[in-house]
Amino acid sequence: MFERIAQETEEDFQNIIRTLAKFNVTVVRPDIAEFEPSQRNFPAPPMTPRDYCLMIGNTFYECISLDLVRSYELCKDPSWPVVRTWDDYYNLPDWIRQELDQMHGVHDRGTWLERCWKPMFDLLNANQVPIREHHLDYDLNGAMVTRLGRDLYFGTMRPGQDRNIIQRLVSDKFPDYRTHVVNTEGHADATYCPVCPGLIISLCDVDTYTETFPDWEVIYLEHEGWSKVKPFVDLKKRNKGKWWIPGFEYDDAVIEVVDGWMDHWVGFVEETVFDVNMLIIDPKNVMVFNENDKVFEALARYGITPHVVPFRHRYFWDGGIHCVTTDLHRLGQQQDLFPGRNRD
Repeated sequence: MFERIAQETEEDFQNIIRTLAKFNVTVVRPDIAEFEPSQRNFPAPPMTPRDYCLMIGNTFYECISLDLVRSYELCKDPSWPVVRTWDDYYNLPDWIRQELDQMHGVHDRGTWLERCWKPMFDLLNANQVPIREHHLDYDLNGAMVTRLGRDLYFGTMRPGQDRNIIQRLVSDKFPDYRTHVVNTEGHADATYCPVCPGLIISLCDVDTYTETFPDWEVIYLEHEGWSKVKPFVDLKKRNKGKWWIPGFEYDDAVIEVVDGWMDHWVGFVEETVFDVNMLIIDPKNVMVFNENDKVFEALARYGITPHVVPFRHRYFWDGGIHCVTTDLHRLGQQQDLFPGRNRD
């Protein structure tokens, strides 16, 4: 089953690459760097770059150090050095790093990801693109931030989060943009997608659409997305990481995963659950994982052509078409879609 998932995933990636090539998009893929796994930390493959980085304007923001810094902050002793940057973390004394490893399972995940993404960083450096780390108490990445010209929309990370705190952080960080906070309670690109000026595809009624996207048409898909696969998600969370236990073939919990999850759900993920996690190639073309009459009719009204590129194991990998790609260079100039709107 695992071999089948790996093979079909690569087949689907190749299909995505071929589709992008038709629109003259150059694709750079990561290399898998060597990694010494442990029972406490086995990182996912580097296949969702947008969850860790973000292009805003002509600047690339690298966000992969945030989890490591948070882990340090959670278990540090008051006498330990202050950590505010990536370099601060990796310059910690060895004994602190060892204690962190014992207490919290913190490993060199950031460095490992950087090695995997070397082709991406090489391209950015060759084009003299500024690369910045961010140090906000916020997951500043392409899954959380929606960019629309002079306007940036930041999703909330969890239910009940204070949006005013996020608003102050991002307003100070991006003074040249109009910044807004929308109540997504998780990854914004899994909640809604502004496809083009005037049209949004959404899984739920985000309460600020009337304020942040005045007069835009919103197509709601209330019964799509994660709610359709809740039993799958619940089982995935419950059995997280158990495939890598030595001698797993004799472990009842792992047998339950392989027999009850893999065998059943490998077939399910090929069924149609429309994903608002879409990739906008250009103003007239968008990539989607599957078909939906309601969405396709709306796209047609705006002169947009959808291109279906199946990703059969999207729910196994937890990554949509938007997640598994990230833009490094874009054509055109920044627009102002709301010219009458003040910066504040």
